[in-house]
Amino acid sequence: MALPIATFAFFQGPFASNADSQTDKIKRLQGANSLSSTNNKWSISSHQTLVSTPFKEYIRPTGKRNYAVEDDIRGRHERRLQEVKQLFKQVTGDSLESLVMVDALQRLAIDYHFEDEIEALLQRHFLISTSRYHSLPINAENLHEAALRFRLLRQGGYPVPSDVFQHFLYKMNGGTEKRNPQDNDILGLTSLFEASHLGTDGEDGLDKLRESIGQRLHASLADLDHLQARIVRNSLGNPFHRSLARFTAGDFLRNLGAHSYGWTNNLGELAHLDMNIARSVHQCEVLQISNWWEELGIVKELKYARDQPMKWYMWPMAILTDTGLSQERVLTTKAISFIYIIDDIFDIYGTIDELASFTDVVIRWECTEKDNIPEYMRMCFHALDDITNEISFVVYKNHGWDPLSSLRKTWATLLNAFLVEARWLARGHYPTTQEYMDNAIVSSGVHVLLVHLFFLLGERIDPQSVHHLENIPEIVSSTASILRLWDDLGSAKDEFQDGRDGSYVECYKQEFQGSSDEVARGRVKEMISEAWKRLNKACLHPHPLAKSFTKAALNTARMVRLMYDYDDNHSLPLLENHMNSLLFRGPSF
Repeated sequence: MALPIATFAFFQGPFASNADSQTDKIKRLQGANSLSSTNNKWSISSHQTLVSTPFKEYIRPTGKRNYAVEDDIRGRHERRLQEVKQLFKQVTGDSLESLVMVDALQRLAIDYHFEDEIEALLQRHFLISTSRYHSLPINAENLHEAALRFRLLRQGGYPVPSDVFQHFLYKMNGGTEKRNPQDNDILGLTSLFEASHLGTDGEDGLDKLRESIGQRLHASLADLDHLQARIVRNSLGNPFHRSLARFTAGDFLRNLGAHSYGWTNNLGELAHLDMNIARSVHQCEVLQISNWWEELGIVKELKYARDQPMKWYMWPMAILTDTGLSQERVLTTKAISFIYIIDDIFDIYGTIDELASFTDVVIRWECTEKDNIPEYMRMCFHALDDITNEISFVVYKNHGWDPLSSLRKTWATLLNAFLVEARWLARGHYPTTQEYMDNAIVSSGVHVLLVHLFFLLGERIDPQSVHHLENIPEIVSSTASILRLWDDLGSAKDEFQDGRDGSYVECYKQEFQGSSDEVARGRVKEMISEAWKRLNKACLHPHPLAKSFTKAALNTARMVRLMYDYDDNHSLPLLENHMNSLLFRGPSF
């Protein structure tokens, strides 16, 4: 997503006035695609796996594909898939084992093969939870099952109550559960810690649970064996609900032997084959995007714009995990690339008058000779028009709905938000924190992304759902808030931006005079937590959007931390490691 931070990053006087030299603007992002860049919030390591050139040395040429090996792996995958489906049917529907199996399928990122089976099982457990919740007291013996059922149901959109855990928290803090944790305690406490991340507005008890249990689990690490300690550390550092299963599946696969069920080997083999197929699919997609980006040639006109299509591809690769959604990932990457490119036009190249004219062109969705904009803006608009038409054609062909008007409207809304921030900068104006967030929800680019995903996924498209989405519902605004606030939290500290930051932190300090940087950053962290609660609630039934869309929104929020977890060298080592693991390591076709 593109947050126009350079629009804010240099509050040292009017920006984009006619007297403002183009050279000065370019200097601000001159090192945008290099490792040493310090001025561009979006700059990341110049390692070629995360910038544009060249992709092809990492991916074997398509002409050398071993189709015999491909067919063999796909055949083995299909046979193993059918075996696991049969094993799934044999598991008792109301048992702890059934919950553990669903959890394993999700953690191995192969649950998309079992959507109908998992939904039927969750419906059964929902009936169990509503009938038994208040009749069976929770203790150390059944905590794991109760917490796992709660988490899986909440993740599945079922509005199960959380107050059942309050008595256990009282006992734990009151002393009756304060003995040194045994094996079943550790498993139950870890499950409850994971479940506590599914809280919604008003469920402060889950926050208290998370804090109390987190402290207890941290204190127990020294007494655990190696495998237990690794599992607990993973949960404390990367709770499943806020992590991307596709990126963590390898670690879970290595720990799968801890389960004593007869189906674990079958799941492990299926997951390994699925990872190989996914790797091959993603490599082919990278080649498609590389060829498209090279043919587009837009960076030849915008020499100081970001040139990182590989990084942009990481968004849809993480968001859309079904290997069958190849076309959707490629088209989504194309849309994302224009969020970044247009952001750079506003950050680096345009004067206020030019940016206003460019915004008007996009609002009218028409560019004529009378429009007083530079040639590179004309080129960008025509390229944006081409990709918007391409996506609209695919959606209409696949799902029978023409999204052209909706897509154009979302782009116009995005450019309006960019223009608002550019004008704030030109006047040296600090908005209030509320004004800042209201605009940032749009300028984050999340609305553009999710609208494109909604139409490309093609489920539950009707006038009501389209209208609902165009008005930026909570599922969109909360995801956008998470992205913007994470971005603001790390930008000044991690990228050493010159001048005034203009992030939420800076606006907070301006609005609440005397507030320290620490206090302002603390408020940002609180707001991220609040946004997650709103997002959790927005994903619960009933809502007008399909489960595939809610999963995409959640995965977008989950991806945010990886995209902004900069180290002292202003690079993203964790993201690079995940990307290398998914695309370039291990066996492939």
